[in-house]
Amino acid sequence: MNQLIEGEWVRLTDSKGRKHNFPLKSGAEFSTKKGQVRHDDILGQPEGIVIESSMGGQYQVFRPLLSEYVVSMPRGAAIIYPKDAGQILMWADIAPGLRVVEAGAGSGSLTTYLLRAVGPTGHLGSYEIREDFAEIARRNVEQAMGRAPESWTLTIGDVREVIAEPEIDRLILDMVDPWSCIPLAVERLVPGGIVCAYVATTTQLSRFVESLREDGSFTEPVAWETLQRDWHLEGLSVRPDHRMNGHTAYLATARRMAPGQHTLERSRRPAPGAYGPDYTGPRPFGSQIDTSS
Repeated sequence: MNQLIEGEWVRLTDSKGRKHNFPLKSGAEFSTKKGQVRHDDILGQPEGIVIESSMGGQYQVFRPLLSEYVVSMPRGAAIIYPKDAGQILMWADIAPGLRVVEAGAGSGSLTTYLLRAVGPTGHLGSYEIREDFAEIARRNVEQAMGRAPESWTLTIGDVREVIAEPEIDRLILDMVDPWSCIPLAVERLVPGGIVCAYVATTTQLSRFVESLREDGSFTEPVAWETLQRDWHLEGLSVRPDHRMNGHTAYLATARRMAPGQHTLERSRRPAPGAYGPDYTGPRPFGSQIDTSS
């Protein structure tokens, strides 16, 4: 039986769905609206028990899932929410043994998911410009994983200037100007490697995608966003919830071509009006603008 021990975090949930997270400490108490919960009543017990507070309140006790921990972890920068982290892990194809670089550690939420995915045989290099954010990320990763894994290095500095990895399999960009890292992606990503950008606005998304196309060293970019909507389930009242976890960010990925190779030209024209006759910026390869009347 996997017993709860001192120092571990637990999540208490009451009958109304209210949740409390805290670390266990022998002799301590946790205050709720329904009285005190004694840590000693939890220590040595398995997950999934129901305990009672000093005023008769009942709480289910579990270790928090990572998706539950990251949304309540201390923050410096905004976190990458679980719905987006899951998309990054899937569509950037993060797997055990891969060499991954993360530009922008933020508060460490995506960092923890990436470390789980690459496992002890892979390596994650996280780069964060701000020292205060890096320290928050370090503490959150250590809390979520028990310690800082040996497969992780956290570097304070601009990834474009201080990157140590000579070759990488995946490059994850959580930064204001991910297009500025395209030369780095060309230089360090192995053929078939994936670059993935996480951006908040459509203007950032457009510039990143068009910059990839202009460079020509990557496959045609794919971009999307994910919306999450829970459902209300109460007897015959089964309907979408009134609230939802809507827009958080846009994601875009592309794969590195072999050195000296350029992506295939697109076999279809862009939609009419996508590029005006006076547009001088990057276009998809092979796209032509018909200005004849």
